[in-house]
Amino acid sequence: MPDSTAPDPRRVVTIEAIRAAAKRLEGRIERTPMRRSRSLSEATGADVWVKYENDQYTAAFKERGALNRLLQLTDAEKKRGVIAASAGNHAQALAHHARTLGVPTTIVMPSATPNVKVEQTRARGARIVLEGDTFDDAYAHAMKLREERDLVFVHPFNDLDVMIGQGTTALEMLEDAPGLDMLVIPIGGGGLIAGMAVAAKAINPAIRIIGVEASMYPSFNARLRGQAVKAGGQTIAEGIAVKAVGDLPFAVVKDMIEDIILVDESLLERAVALYATAERTVAEGAGAASLAALIAAPETFRGKSAGLVLSGGNIDTRLLASVLERSLVREGRITMVRFLGDDRPGILAAVARIIGDNGANILQVEHRRMTLDAPAKGVEFDIQIETRDRAHADEVMAALVAEGFNARRL
Repeated sequence: MPDSTAPDPRRVVTIEAIRAAAKRLEGRIERTPMRRSRSLSEATGADVWVKYENDQYTAAFKERGALNRLLQLTDAEKKRGVIAASAGNHAQALAHHARTLGVPTTIVMPSATPNVKVEQTRARGARIVLEGDTFDDAYAHAMKLREERDLVFVHPFNDLDVMIGQGTTALEMLEDAPGLDMLVIPIGGGGLIAGMAVAAKAINPAIRIIGVEASMYPSFNARLRGQAVKAGGQTIAEGIAVKAVGDLPFAVVKDMIEDIILVDESLLERAVALYATAERTVAEGAGAASLAALIAAPETFRGKSAGLVLSGGNIDTRLLASVLERSLVREGRITMVRFLGDDRPGILAAVARIIGDNGANILQVEHRRMTLDAPAKGVEFDIQIETRDRAHADEVMAALVAEGFNARRL
């Protein structure tokens, strides 16, 4: 049952509280850049402004809420220490700022958390506890430790002071770009969009608040529509892969959101790649969700001034490399060509000559004699080629076919 004595969160998360938090945080976190992007504006048809929260020390907006919560601990609470369940940006933000304040920190992470995240958090001064197979297991264990050790639990989103701290993002955005028509904000547990919406609507009641969720985790969208939540699966936007939104953020922001856009994995990948190639900056999947929304629904944003929150840049380097390579495949700049040929000397040289004469570059070659798709005296070739674009790849394919090779694109 809800606590009837608890204050209405809408009376706590206010523009006054957010402005007070901004003063509290001043000089302790980065005032990150807010810039108009000419390249993204041209690519999307909107007037795009980007808030680069990946420039925070821990490369994510989570520092705002975590530090705002820590700065309001009593001396007794600071001495007891804080605890959180997180395998991501909240863990690093809390650990970093707790160390600067001399507050002991315990972070509970699922046992399968990548070692690099564990070590990064430990390096920021936190005591790490690995427990359970899932986040829910880690969360349950964190709550148990909180009771046993009398620690202060700092929730990543279902916390009023955390929401208030996240709202300072919108203050800065509208100070730097007061003419924005809308803010496009990723939704995980809802803490960021709740704090930002309160600040933005207080400054400009006409501004539109657009939420963005990964299509595998449409938790806020489903709850807003009174539908059962169906969430799960492997997404590159793990920072917003939340199965249940927070009750407190939902209560604060449910009436302030004009639209929620769901974005699939291919759009998230395209947005990560676009940030890297057009803006020369690194975005994690969740951090690129706002840009993915512009790609998904261009008619919603065309001709409008849109403020995007690049909420974080903590992406695994191998995943980033894979996303960038896959983007080259989508653009036709890397193409895999397969053809069957006679197993005779010189056939590969002939194919290489055709590819080279048409201005393409061979990246990789694989040939298989044992495949049953090829005749007993034949061989199957897979050749990865680099081209200028899809039209150029088509020219190379046409040249191979013209020379009698039954080439096809994979």
